[in-house]
Amino acid sequence: MGGRGKAVQGPRRPRRRASAAALLLCGTLALTACNGDDGAAGAGAGPAGTAPGASAPTPSATSASSAPAGTAAPSAPAAAPSKKPAPTATAGAPVKPKPPAPGPTCAPKDPVSPNEIAVYRYTPEGGAYSLIVRHGHWGCPVAGGATPFVTVGEETYIPIADDAEIGAHDPILPGSTNKPITTHELTSWLETHPNKGLVFHYGVNKAGVIDTLGQEEYTM
Repeated sequence: MGGRGKAVQGPRRPRRRASAAALLLCGTLALTACNGDDGAAGAGAGPAGTAPGASAPTPSATSASSAPAGTAAPSAPAAAPSKKPAPTATAGAPVKPKPPAPGPTCAPKDPVSPNEIAVYRYTPEGGAYSLIVRHGHWGCPVAGGATPFVTVGEETYIPIADDAEIGAHDPILPGSTNKPITTHELTSWLETHPNKGLVFHYGVNKAGVIDTLGQEEYTM
């Protein structure tokens, strides 16, 4: 009877050890499997709400997407324009001289006109009328546009015929065109208006007596 008890109890110990070893192996395998699942989950998972394998949004993309609809994103500030200094004049540059003023365009006529005289007075000496005159020429216009008759030499006498053909205008006769007058009318005016120096063109006959006399432009 004692021999059967030993035979029965001998085989039970190995079974308990095998059971313990199996439990230990199972626990080790379970722990390894759990750690493997956690690592894969940690590697594949991104930020909250992001699918595995998708790249995380950048800050600029996040700010652009968060802007309200219809609002343009702020643009980069424009570069400030470069300010170049204004060119300065070169010191000591030569000054261009001004051109000289144009000279007079008027050239005086001959020193003495052959048929123009300035009449000042008259004289009845010798029984005939003689005009007291000075020869000369027209000069250049002066201020106001008047053209003077420039006399040359001293006063001289030229006899005038009683029937000379004479034409006169202002101030002897009214108007600006010559009108006929007699020798007596002319000498009467010269007696009351001496030394006016009215300019006349004249002609003489063979005896050297004035037979035609015409007043020219009146100048004082």
